[in-house]
Amino acid sequence: MDILRKVKNFREEEDRLQWEGTFAEYLAIVKERKEVAQTAHSRVYNMIRSSGLTEKDDNKLYHFFGEEIFGLEDAIQRLVEEYFHPAAKRLDVRKRILLLMGPVSGGKSTIVTLLKRGLEKYSRTDEGAVYAIKGCPMHEDPLHLIPQNLFDDFFEEYGVRIEGTLSPLNTMRLEKEYNGQIEDVLVKRIFFSEDKRVGIGTFTPSDPKSQDIADLTGSIDFSTIAEFGSESDPRAYRFDGELNKANRGLMEFQEMLKLDEKFLWHLLSLTQEGNFKAGRFALISADELIIAHTNETEYRSFISNKKNEALHSRIIVMPIPYNLKVNQEQRIYEKMINESDMSHIHIAPHALKVAAIFSIMTRLEISKKQGIDIVKKMRLYDGESVEGYNRVDVGELKKEFPNEGMSGIDPRYVINRISSAMIRKEVPSINALDVLRSLKDGLDQHASISKEDREKYMNYISIARKEYDEIAKKEVQKAFVYSYEESAKTLVDNYLDNVEAFCNKNRLRDPLTGEEMNPDEKLMRSIEEQIGVSENAKRAFREEILIRLSAYARKGTRFNYKSHARLREAVEKKLFADLKDIVKITTSSQTPDELQLKKINDVVASLIDEYGYNSISANELLRYVGSLLNR
Repeated sequence: MDILRKVKNFREEEDRLQWEGTFAEYLAIVKERKEVAQTAHSRVYNMIRSSGLTEKDDNKLYHFFGEEIFGLEDAIQRLVEEYFHPAAKRLDVRKRILLLMGPVSGGKSTIVTLLKRGLEKYSRTDEGAVYAIKGCPMHEDPLHLIPQNLFDDFFEEYGVRIEGTLSPLNTMRLEKEYNGQIEDVLVKRIFFSEDKRVGIGTFTPSDPKSQDIADLTGSIDFSTIAEFGSESDPRAYRFDGELNKANRGLMEFQEMLKLDEKFLWHLLSLTQEGNFKAGRFALISADELIIAHTNETEYRSFISNKKNEALHSRIIVMPIPYNLKVNQEQRIYEKMINESDMSHIHIAPHALKVAAIFSIMTRLEISKKQGIDIVKKMRLYDGESVEGYNRVDVGELKKEFPNEGMSGIDPRYVINRISSAMIRKEVPSINALDVLRSLKDGLDQHASISKEDREKYMNYISIARKEYDEIAKKEVQKAFVYSYEESAKTLVDNYLDNVEAFCNKNRLRDPLTGEEMNPDEKLMRSIEEQIGVSENAKRAFREEILIRLSAYARKGTRFNYKSHARLREAVEKKLFADLKDIVKITTSSQTPDELQLKKINDVVASLIDEYGYNSISANELLRYVGSLLNR
């Protein structure tokens, strides 16, 4: 019954939001809240801004796109700041068709869908409220009732600019139904809805020979000709084309560049002049954001055609490349899997990350900068720290190939191969090796991959496998250390005692014999060497640890090996190095003894409880790491 209650609440909210009144009453609303009279472009921009944004350095993260679009922060920022914002300010870019151009499955359609769904919700808020002449099939702006010669006077009084003139149908209705009294014309609040064809339109090209322009601009209703006597009577016309219904909101053109020329010319007039031709009427005013999307190949073909030159300057092209960040690519896969019926299958940690590593490498261009290989570049783009490089270097790498990310393996291919691995494997669990194997098998079936690219991609799968080998060893290392937490604490306490004595030039006392002894240099170096601390750098490293230790003591907080990232890494590596033989023995033994079995079970428990594995994937990981160590 809970869902029925929610439906009832939704219905009651719809009723509460309804408003109807005269044009005179509507003007009182405009006087108080100018935003109700904003343009379609302004409404879209304010909708995006209303969700909030986070600014970091020179980057802006618009929350409106945050939960659906991953890794395209730069492209989204450019889209908002170079198109939506200036268009909202009535600058000339609003007289352009917005064309999103990018590779397949790159997020273009998702961006448009988000804008459409967002407008539907926004029109139900006070800030996004929209009002229209009641009974108008085009949901016309009530301010069109103001005579054109009074537009300047209206702006002086209300601070609102009026664009467009009253449509033929409403001109006739004003005279016949209201005797020319504009103050009496009924106005109502409308709510955008793609399903109900209110303020949101979608046009998809079909066969150019059979598709009728009426799909865009409406058509004559021949059944009413006898009643109204003329085809030029607006009452004998169906204002039900997509351009009519999208008025006041957003119009999506799917595969716009495949449209016949006669359709495209209507867009020229609409974007440039804010009107279009329909039937035997004067030009009809319309206020709508035109957004289309295409791929790079079709766009290049379009601009190479001389017939389309007039449209070139009327289009603003916004590149929407593939995501180039591993962590964001992983989020894309997680989202797609969660939306499927396969979300119950256990995917071992790092399986999706390894798939992301492979797909990101296929999208990256090989840098010409010395010392930057594709793995380093991938890590820098992902926000990881790479020794010798900083954020400035990342900016320079991005400038090296402005069109980077417009080609490579798309997320759909990867998710299809992951799905194939899920279905093919009988146990309800897959790991990184299953995913890599499936990606490799699928390359031969991918029709659009050239032989040269296939060889390159096979190499990237090998690199991804090597990356996983290191991840897997570190994962088991962490699990062993966690299982031997007391050993880690003892080791670090011993190290800290020796560091403190070394820095203060003191001697230590043996807890058993009571004898004084020098700090254990061998012990300290055995830990520091794990993270590459050189002989010359050891004093600086030890003093840094001592300063951190003192800072914690002043705050009354206990310092442990996890309090210092590099020390933690060093202790874990040292402990794992000491335990490596145990790993080899326990994972390769066909008949482990009781002690070995206990150690295996402890580590498996750690992998399950702390790192997100299940019993199947944890044991598979242990066996795999054991085989790596035994090579």
